[in-house]
Amino acid sequence: MNNVKKIVKEYNGEVWNKAIGSAYDKIKKDVTVDGFRKGMVPFDMFVSKNGVEPLYNDAIDILLTTEYKKVFDEVKEIPVVQPSIDIKNISKDAISIEYTFISSPEVKLGAYKNLGIKKETAKVTAKEVKEEIEKLQAKYAEIQVKETGKVENGNTVVIDFEGFLNGKPFEGGKAENYPLEIGSHTFIPGFEEGLIGMSTGEEKDLNLTFPENYTEELKGKDVTFKVKVNIIKEKVLPEINEDFFKDLGYDDVKTKEELEAKIKEQIKTRKEADIENKYIDECLEAATSNMKVEINPEIIDDEIHRMIDQMSEQLKMNGITLEQYMQVTGMTHEDLHKQYEEMATKRVKERFLLENVAKVEKIEVSDKDAEAKAEEMAKNYGMTKEDLLKEFGGLDMVKYDMKMRAAINIVKGE
Repeated sequence: MNNVKKIVKEYNGEVWNKAIGSAYDKIKKDVTVDGFRKGMVPFDMFVSKNGVEPLYNDAIDILLTTEYKKVFDEVKEIPVVQPSIDIKNISKDAISIEYTFISSPEVKLGAYKNLGIKKETAKVTAKEVKEEIEKLQAKYAEIQVKETGKVENGNTVVIDFEGFLNGKPFEGGKAENYPLEIGSHTFIPGFEEGLIGMSTGEEKDLNLTFPENYTEELKGKDVTFKVKVNIIKEKVLPEINEDFFKDLGYDDVKTKEELEAKIKEQIKTRKEADIENKYIDECLEAATSNMKVEINPEIIDDEIHRMIDQMSEQLKMNGITLEQYMQVTGMTHEDLHKQYEEMATKRVKERFLLENVAKVEKIEVSDKDAEAKAEEMAKNYGMTKEDLLKEFGGLDMVKYDMKMRAAINIVKGE
């Protein structure tokens, strides 16, 4: 592909010598030579004893921290993936580095405006409002012990259970006084359903089969769970009154009708956001299908790795590592790669579409407008502008984001 480019740069004299000197300063405190105190060995003495070669790796890293950005500023190119670096020649006097990078591919835009896509209208039914209020009641319900009666869907039961495979207990299949909400689908299919109709103190054997997407040791295996119901609890829903409105934080709501109106507006707002996102997605899909572009596999791979990194960070927030997730789901790195390939390709195509729309439409964002946007975003996120810019990647990234949003509006026909 003609967007794979190479640049060879020669560094000698002061630039390379300074990098080597800085590399020595980095290790100087640990250098020892007979006749000198530790950390006081002159550079020339170190070189005469060891040569300059041990300093090369650190010197290259130091050189690249200052020269790397200059290379692409000079040629006015922005690599779309991390460039590869190859050391062609190296000595104490000079170094030759070859930078291989991929620039944005050539894009031929097709139709990207007035695409004839219709936007839905948000409609809210009385049934949806009723169901939403019932969910809120369930959220604020009191849990009480059910003195009489049997297990029903929606009840929470406290149970003892132990699982047996081929008549022997299996690891992780036993617990005592375990709270389980019936209908939560926490356990394998058939487990929660099997408890419905049981009474407090009753014991029962559940003959079940683990699903095929379970762990290697248990997937598809027939097992028996011995279960005892210790306690049955039920939800007691709150009445729809002023106390309930206060629990919801709706100080402006005084009647059931006012609550229904408020809930209806909230549902409508959510639906409008979903419709807007769907509309944008359909517009971008249509515009990218009209576009011609040949995308390097490395660009897709880079986006896939970025998506997996994002997933890994989200898992960490829930106390799970990526490796643990893969172990539980039975997925491999190759499986993850395939799972994200289609979405990554879609994202990359949309990015190149919007960048080229912005270019054709001559969309520009001034520093003043970007600064104002950064101030607004910082206020919304409860951050200082400096902290927001640090998180966002600088003012240039704010400008880029604003350009992309403006390009989306053009594709939408606004």
